[in-house]
Amino acid sequence: MERIIECVPNFSEGRDKKIIASIAEAIASAGPKVLNIDPGEAANRTVITFAGTPEDVCEGAFRGVMKAAELIDMRKHHGTHPRSGATDVLPLVPVSGVTLEECAEMARTLAKRIYDELGIACYCYEAAAFRPEFRNLAVCRAGEYEALPEKLADPQRRPDFGPETMTPAIEKSGAINVGARNYLIAVNFNLDTESTKLANAIAFDVREKGRIAPDGTRVPGTLKGCKALGWFIEEYGIAQVSMNITDIDATPLHRAFEEVSRAAEARGVHVTGTEIIGLVPERVLLEAGRYFLGGDASDEDLIDAAVEAMGLSDLRPFVPSEKVLEQLL
Repeated sequence: MERIIECVPNFSEGRDKKIIASIAEAIASAGPKVLNIDPGEAANRTVITFAGTPEDVCEGAFRGVMKAAELIDMRKHHGTHPRSGATDVLPLVPVSGVTLEECAEMARTLAKRIYDELGIACYCYEAAAFRPEFRNLAVCRAGEYEALPEKLADPQRRPDFGPETMTPAIEKSGAINVGARNYLIAVNFNLDTESTKLANAIAFDVREKGRIAPDGTRVPGTLKGCKALGWFIEEYGIAQVSMNITDIDATPLHRAFEEVSRAAEARGVHVTGTEIIGLVPERVLLEAGRYFLGGDASDEDLIDAAVEAMGLSDLRPFVPSEKVLEQLL
């Protein structure tokens, strides 16, 4: 079996097409195949998906980080999405012939190289975490870029690879969250409201960790393996529930869509469509198509049914040949 891994870095630039193209070119120069480039103007963030042999992918990731450090200045960065660095997250994902544990070791090695050669601080998260609390990306990224001076000075919150004080490299490039994980789906559910407050309330209703009740107890949400928050996207003029589905077996995409729709309607608003960020495994759409059709059909018809039922073309056309992982590989 051919050894293939995927990398899905998020870079803190979603508006300057020349910078985005330069980063993608740097990644491709190492040999991996760039599968998808998905910029977000309001988030000021771009997701680049690439895959190949572990050696090519890790080298491509390093070159992408180096180019981002050259072209992006975090002191000037603003956007709606939480972020801690010019390269914000850098996860390695096993595809074939490689285990999650092997990806975790590759991620740790990559993080050390980034700090040793580029001077950029790195946290290791999820399967690559050295400390249990750092398995959670939100803990690593707490306070975002602006909190780095105090985090570097705190032994309990300091990056796994980094100094005790700010340096010119970290002032410009921030800190990177380097990890290893299984496949996740990044998805935004579009709402017919501009209210961030409503979007957040819906997100808290459904995300696994739920919300803190007035009495201080935690009330869990309804979807396992899901992280979510609400935000307003100026370029579309709507609020969204932004979600990462980290366990697509526990919560398939169609289940998340149905549950967010239910929670939205309970609060007097509606889900008008779905925006998938980056790529999606084919089986996710096939399962959704069977669910919405109530039975089996050809792969093409099942995907069409999923696109129609969840409104995947609500904001821009959903083209399977550009968005489905297996079709690109």
